[in-house]
Amino acid sequence: MKITRRSFLAATASTVAVPSIARSAADTWPQRPIRIVVGFAPGGQTDVYARMYAEFIGSQTGVPVIVENKTGALGSIAGAEVKRAAPDGYTILFNTSGAMTVNRVLVKDLAYDTDKDFQLVSAMPTGGLPLIMRKQLGITDLDGVVRHARATGRMTLGTFGVGSPPHLTILALNKQYGLNIEPIHYRGEAPMFTDMLAQTVDGGVGTIVGAQPVLQSGSGAVVAVPRKRLTTFPEVRTFAEQGADSPLFGLLTYQCCAVPTGTPTAIVERLSDLIMRAAQTEKVRTMFQTFGIDEGPMSMQATRELYAREAPVWIELARQAIADRKT
Repeated sequence: MKITRRSFLAATASTVAVPSIARSAADTWPQRPIRIVVGFAPGGQTDVYARMYAEFIGSQTGVPVIVENKTGALGSIAGAEVKRAAPDGYTILFNTSGAMTVNRVLVKDLAYDTDKDFQLVSAMPTGGLPLIMRKQLGITDLDGVVRHARATGRMTLGTFGVGSPPHLTILALNKQYGLNIEPIHYRGEAPMFTDMLAQTVDGGVGTIVGAQPVLQSGSGAVVAVPRKRLTTFPEVRTFAEQGADSPLFGLLTYQCCAVPTGTPTAIVERLSDLIMRAAQTEKVRTMFQTFGIDEGPMSMQATRELYAREAPVWIELARQAIADRKT
């Protein structure tokens, strides 16, 4: 077969077309408003993170970044909406680590599969999900929680959904200590902590960001933290240090930024870079310091490695919790 110079040049051009197109997608994105869909209510950490990063992305790209809260079903309503969106970088999901992992166990007829339907952009550590109790109860540590729950026979703790990490925390404590703590489920942190202010619930498991109303008013006290101690509450021991033995307390909880599968890799990489750059700004660093968040957002590659490592553990813990409730 004879190859002419013209056919050779044409073939060579075709081999570089794909990367050229990929670069072009990143170079021209975005050209219109971006929409961020949040799986939980305004005022909670997922929402706070989404709005904080949206502001930076908008300032760097010059286009409006609109945040919409689509609450319900442990964040799966938002997940389903973003899955259906065009994979063009103009619809972005901000959801919890639980919504991206344990929902496949907990939500009947879940409309998305994280492994197939999303590309993970960045995991943004929450600073942990501490147990916060109403100050009026006089509880200062996990032993106090156990004693009070046993003495009263009834304790209520808020979570942001059935099967969420806060709910799994309560189930783990009930199982280990033989308690009957009643979980009260909300559509997000903000309404949970509002009820704690109103003394409707005895406490709750959530982020330091979401708990600001009860902490700043002196109405709540942090009594245990997962994984490692917080710089803002260095005297508060971890669950493990206080004797809680579930592997749950060693896992990283995070807010997750994701886009629909098929979004050009160059756009995903640019979005990940924008999030990493945002964490270097004085505004975001100050927020992290204020709320004791010691770990910034993770790169796209580090996020995918974290997900591959810890998602199976989350899923197995959720399965065990469901089995324990049925026995």
